[in-house]
Amino acid sequence: MKLSIVATLYKSALYINEFHDRSSATAEKLVGDDYQIILVNDGSPDDSLDLAINLTKQDPHIVIIDLSRNFGHHKAMMTGLAHAKGDLVFLIDSDLEEEPEWLQSFDEQMKRECCDVVYGIQEKRKGGVFERSTGAVFYKLFRKLTGINQPDNIVTARLMTQRYVQALLAHKERELNIGGLWLITGYKQTEHLVHKHSTSPTSYTLSAKFSHLVNAVTAFSSLPLVYTFYSGLFISISALFYIAYLLMRYFFIASPPNGYTSIIASIWLFSGLIIFFLGIQGIYLSKIFSEVKQRPYTIIREVYQKGLEQE
Repeated sequence: MKLSIVATLYKSALYINEFHDRSSATAEKLVGDDYQIILVNDGSPDDSLDLAINLTKQDPHIVIIDLSRNFGHHKAMMTGLAHAKGDLVFLIDSDLEEEPEWLQSFDEQMKRECCDVVYGIQEKRKGGVFERSTGAVFYKLFRKLTGINQPDNIVTARLMTQRYVQALLAHKERELNIGGLWLITGYKQTEHLVHKHSTSPTSYTLSAKFSHLVNAVTAFSSLPLVYTFYSGLFISISALFYIAYLLMRYFFIASPPNGYTSIIASIWLFSGLIIFFLGIQGIYLSKIFSEVKQRPYTIIREVYQKGLEQE
């Protein structure tokens, strides 16, 4: 098979039919009839699954993977990639903010530059001031805390060779961040400037973005633990200097320290730091706890495809 198009479904009922029509038309122009479209239903609460199943009755190129519940966008994408059989794999969101027609220009660039991955980069991040500013902060902190040079405003849409996809799937993390995995998998990757549309409000709240940042950083770097060590060392050295200063005042200036305000403030400060540092270590322990259990990161309820029995 020459091409696999992979997308996830979550509240996608408004877009699924148009996405199918446009993706099919683009794929046929590129590879003729030798393609498949894999749609992974990530526990969508609307009727996305029913609409997708109806498409399988009309189009033998459609494969529907129905997950047993909502596992999250990144895990659903990895599940779809694991079922992709094409020599080329085009990963894209199904909400039409990313255009299926990008496939053609991505393919031209891949052939021209002889690379394994062509990925989309927004010319200008969509959304208002808040979305753009928090997005910029996320990428800066991620690069600073992990050492992974992830580009700003990267999108889901990317065209990949099958050998790259197999290397990507070799990562076995349960608590995964696919953006970091894309980069550390390696191979020659090139960017392609795109204009991402805004068809629906973002589902990423500030708390969700912060949680995503914490998960991304702790999944790829132990640097927060290193910062914890050096912070503790700095505080200890500072405390020793302060104690030496108080002793000097007591023995040479005859001015004993008085008052409890500074003592209480110090107790609050250091107690908060201790709890904060323990919390960082706890996050890493929780990830180890999750990884060692070796649970599957998704569970497939059924697979739908015309002419095949449901799995």
